[in-house]
Amino acid sequence: MSDKRRKNDAEELYSDNVCSTDNDVNTDNTAELNEESGPGDTAGTGRNPGENQEDKTDNGNGNGNAGSGNEASGSNDLKKELEAVKSELEEQKKKCDEYVDRLRRIAAEFDNFKKRTVKEKEALYDDAVCDVIREFLPVIDNLERAQSVIANESSAQSLREGVEMIFRQFREILKNIGVEEIKALNETFDPMFHNAVMHVEDESVGHSVVVEEFQKGYRYKDRVIRYSMVKVAN
Repeated sequence: MSDKRRKNDAEELYSDNVCSTDNDVNTDNTAELNEESGPGDTAGTGRNPGENQEDKTDNGNGNGNAGSGNEASGSNDLKKELEAVKSELEEQKKKCDEYVDRLRRIAAEFDNFKKRTVKEKEALYDDAVCDVIREFLPVIDNLERAQSVIANESSAQSLREGVEMIFRQFREILKNIGVEEIKALNETFDPMFHNAVMHVEDESVGHSVVVEEFQKGYRYKDRVIRYSMVKVAN
C-alpha cells in the first residue's frame, strides 16, 4: 500500500508541475504580444497595427487634398490676372492702332495742304503777273502808234509829244500798282535806298548829300525793287 501511494503522489506532483509550466508559458506569450502592440494599443480595443497604419494613410491623404486645393486656387488667381493683362493689352493695342491711323491721316492732309498751298501761290503769282501786264498793254499800244506816226511824219515835235505822253502813262501805271520812285537828288544819302558809286568834295552842299542821280530807284510799299545809283558829296 505504501508503494502505490507513493506512485500516486509522484503522478500528482508531475501534473502540478506541467500545469504550472503551461501557465507560465501563456503569461510570457501575453506579455510579448503586449510589447509588440506598442504603447498606443490597449487591451480590449480590437485594433491591430495594420488598422493604425490605415489611419495614418488616411491622414496623409487629407493633407494632400488640402495642398491640391491651395494649388488650384492659386492657379485660378493666376489665370484671372493673366486674362486681365491680356484685356488691357488689347485695349492699348486698339488705342495704338487708332493713333497710328490718325497720324497717317494727318500726314496725308498735311501733304495735300502743302501741295495745295504751292498751287495757290503759283496761281497768285500768275494772277499778279497778268494784272501787271494788263496795266502795261496801253503803253505798248501807244508805242506802236508812235512808231507808225514816225514812219509817216518826220516832225520832231510830234515825236516828242508822243514820247512824253507814253512816259506819263507809264508813270501813272506804276503809281496805280503801288510802285513809287525813290527820291535821291539833293536828298541826304540813305543806304537803305541809295547806292553810292561816286564821292566828291563840294563845299557848296552839306555832308552826305546826293548831288547826282545816275539811275532811278523804285520801291513797292516798303520793299526796294531797285536802289538809286547816285553820287554823294562830302
